[in-house]
Amino acid sequence: MLFAVHALDAANAPAIREKVHHEHIAHLKTQADFGVTMVMGGPLLSDDGKGSVGSLMVYEANDRASVEKFNRADPFYKNGVWAKVEIQRFDKKTG
Repeated sequence: MLFAVHALDAANAPAIREKVHHEHIAHLKTQADFGVTMVMGGPLLSDDGKGSVGSLMVYEANDRASVEKFNRADPFYKNGVWAKVEIQRFDKKTG
């Protein structure tokens, strides 16, 4: 099953994001330990393309609980980079 994770940054996210970015990247490399596989992911950008305003990831996993557990362990989540996170089942039709 596919799950889309849409995470919007907190107002103070840029400073925190910079401090924990390397931890976030290291965490992404542990996805197999959580039973998830990233299909695609990356930052959401401001309209001018100069700053990050959040993150969008699509994971393949057997269940939503695995994606939630992986997301809660992410340093961006744990350190308050993301103010709001939504996880929905995703049905890929094209592309």
